[in-house]
Amino acid sequence: MSDALLKSPSSTPEPSPARPDKSGRTEKLKRPPGPWRTGWASFRKNPYAVTGLIVLILFILMAAFAPLLTKYDPAKIDMMFTNLKAGTDGHLLGTDELGRDIFARLIYSARISLLVGFSVAIGAVLIGTLVGAVSGYFGGFIDSCFMRLVDVMNSIPLLFLNILILAIFGTKFSYMIIVLVLTSWMSVARLVRGTFLQLREMQYVEAARAIGVSNAGIIFRHLLRNSSFPIIVNATLMVGSAILSESALSYLGLGIQAPDTSWGLMLSNAQQFMLVDPLQAIYPGMCILIVVLAVNFIGDGLQDAFNPRKKTTGRRLEQWRKRFSKSGA
Repeated sequence: MSDALLKSPSSTPEPSPARPDKSGRTEKLKRPPGPWRTGWASFRKNPYAVTGLIVLILFILMAAFAPLLTKYDPAKIDMMFTNLKAGTDGHLLGTDELGRDIFARLIYSARISLLVGFSVAIGAVLIGTLVGAVSGYFGGFIDSCFMRLVDVMNSIPLLFLNILILAIFGTKFSYMIIVLVLTSWMSVARLVRGTFLQLREMQYVEAARAIGVSNAGIIFRHLLRNSSFPIIVNATLMVGSAILSESALSYLGLGIQAPDTSWGLMLSNAQQFMLVDPLQAIYPGMCILIVVLAVNFIGDGLQDAFNPRKKTTGRRLEQWRKRFSKSGA
């Protein structure tokens, strides 16, 4: 008996799929694009999402390279040059009631506001994902306990809860981030729980259990990967919500404190001088509006790009059928 007959069928490598072209030569077929590549291609076709991404990147770069964009210290008080108009004595947007450069305060405030937005979004996603994953996978008593906790948190007015906690424990920057994280994870937990309730009944989960994969392995290696797209979309939208919450707390005097600055604190300081110079309130308000709008556009674009229920056009189906069908029909 020859060696070729002794070889197992599984040991022989399968030839890569190929089809003859018009000249009679075989052409190796390319692998179809993955979900990330397909999602990015769909995201790029959304002009609002791309514009929002560009605007957000510009604000991040301005905040990162703030010392290179202005020579003024945002906390330096100069009573000799108060309430200057835009463009006076080298001040691009003028000065406030204490002689501080408004443009410098805007770009340095972007550091605080964006840091709060991304920090709160990451922390809330981590807590909400963990709670939702455990609740949705195990179900039963664990699910009931976690969901009742979510219901209790959703029944409390979160703004007043944040004000109460910051008024008791202080208005440090780290305290504000912790408070916003602990009051923002509930929507992520519900989203992840609903996704896990659907995915845990899939056949590949039963197969993983049958071969002895642990519960942690199934949750983090299989289920969490398949539910990553809605989590990313929700995290993107939470950045805008966190920026608005920080601005509201700073406006009420319970957020960022001087000498640090944020857009909400600038709004709070400018309300006393609305009749003298209303632009002092318009500048930070427009920054909040533009950044939150850009983040929402990005979130909507990601939701459209990674929506698994999005219908594929007939033209694309026809292209796939011609390229990857064995019969070529």
